[in-house]
Amino acid sequence: MGIAPKKSLGQNFLVDRRVAERIVEALDPGQGETILEIGPGEGALTGLLLDRGARVVAVELDPRAAAALREKFGGELTVLERDFLTVEPESVVDEGTSRGVRVIGNIPYYITSPILFHLFDRREQIAEATLMMQREVAERLTAEPRTKEYGILSVVTQSITHPERLFNVAPGCFFPRPKVTSTVVRLRFEDRVRLEGIEQEHRRLVRSAFGKRRKTLNNALREVIPDGRARGELFERSGIDPGRRAEELTTVEFAHLARLFADAGATQQG
Repeated sequence: MGIAPKKSLGQNFLVDRRVAERIVEALDPGQGETILEIGPGEGALTGLLLDRGARVVAVELDPRAAAALREKFGGELTVLERDFLTVEPESVVDEGTSRGVRVIGNIPYYITSPILFHLFDRREQIAEATLMMQREVAERLTAEPRTKEYGILSVVTQSITHPERLFNVAPGCFFPRPKVTSTVVRLRFEDRVRLEGIEQEHRRLVRSAFGKRRKTLNNALREVIPDGRARGELFERSGIDPGRRAEELTTVEFAHLARLFADAGATQQG
């Protein structure tokens, strides 16, 4: 298609067909299944998905790429010339939504976290996502407690998905060649720690705890629970030592703490 990559859009086009085939194989689309693709660019994944008999809804912000995709694939492909962060997955995929939408994409490094959180916030609409991203971000998604990579993204991701790093992709597989290695990740969406109704409280606690990750939880949570007595009661009820740090807590412990935090807030409001 010959589109000149735009640095402002974070475009690094996948040019290695073998890697593209591995990504599509990892998703393993069914005949006639609708797949939502993020940022198809020159269509390296798109063509393979169509060859597998999938129906593809491609969300592409770059008008040059959108036009080229329409010209190349014609009526086989549905192209939405939009920012993916404005897309409600269920609204653009008109079949299979009872099982949830499956998503694929080589996502720009600079907007990886916003895209992930956009998906997380619509997790009831998503069944699975197979995404290529910077290796360091992938490592954070799957990081274990008590490691330097473990943080907000780790806890939120592992609370609502089963993340799996599949394989790395070398810089030479892209044009232009990025300075970092990429990783393909599969996220299977499932509410692993029961966050129903406490999503906001959970997000606030996790962000606050890791916002001052070198401090103890008792000090780090002052922002969201200013009253020292209330904090003490929360830790006592949870059985979590207030002298621990955020990186020491498991996703289950964060969810437990958030549930009690939400209950305390509801009691105070009542």
